[in-house]
This record gives sequence, C-alpha cells and structure tokens, in this order.
Amino acid sequence: MEPEGEELRIFHLLRAVTVEYGLRQAEFAARNGMHTTDVRALICLLDAERNGEDATPGLLGARLGINSAGTTAVIDRLERLGHLARVRDAGDRRRVLLKVREGAKVLGREHFGPLVDGTVELLRGFDERDRDAVRRFLLGVGGLLAETGEDGARGRARPDGGGSTGG
Repeated sequence: MEPEGEELRIFHLLRAVTVEYGLRQAEFAARNGMHTTDVRALICLLDAERNGEDATPGLLGARLGINSAGTTAVIDRLERLGHLARVRDAGDRRRVLLKVREGAKVLGREHFGPLVDGTVELLRGFDERDRDAVRRFLLGVGGLLAETGEDGARGRARPDGGGSTGG
C-alpha cells in the first residue's frame, strides 16, 4: 500500500470535519424535536434568504433532493414547530414563499453561534490569499459533490440547476 499523500490527508480532514458537523446538526435536531432533514431545510432556506432568492417549496425540494410529498412533510413539520411560515408572494398571490421565523434563527445562533464565531475568528488569522485558497477549495469540492451521484458516478446535475455550491 502506498503511503498516504498530503492531498489525501487533507481530504480525510475535510471528511472528518463534515462528519463532526453532521453530528452537531443531529444534536440540534434531537434537542429541538426535528428530523435532520428539517435542519437541512432550514439551512437551505437561510442560504436562499442570504442570497436574495425566493424560497418556494419547489426550490426547497430541489435543494434537498426530495419529492413534493416529502417537501410538504418537511414544511408542515417546521411550520407546526413554529420555525417556518408560509407567506403569499405579494407579486403573485398564487405562489407561496417560505420564511424562517426569527425564533428558529435564535435557536440556530444559540447552538451554532460559537462554531460560526470561532470559524470567523480563525479565518481572520488568514491573509486574503489564504482565504481565497480556502474558498476556491470549498467551492471546488462543492462542485465535485454536485457532479457525483449516490454511487459516486460523475455527471449528476445539481438539483437547482446551478453550478458548484457556495454554501
């Protein structure tokens, strides 16, 4: 067996970080009576809000990779828990937009705030060139994930039709 190269060691570090982050998401879900898919849904909706996108049930289902029945179940659960509101689009009253309620944002900040703050502080110790390298790496890995399916095969399109994921 060949010795592990530096690139593979970095991949294994990334994998360890994603596993640990997944555990933190699962803890948050369990503590707040949610499914892990509900947490992923909230993240998707917050990302859409941050990016100025209209968060519709269709967008959410595509980002989560689930069908309309599954999407409705997630939305219903989050609405019942008070984390989400369905709001009529002012421009098209037939269209429903999904809004994360402030209480859900507060819960998220309480749980993930120290991680977010610590990460921001860590990145402040990097110069602009290093931060750009980290950004390019994460965008590149996101693109690779978007291109591969469940079986690891290349060629799967991102559910939202976009390119690499920026988070």
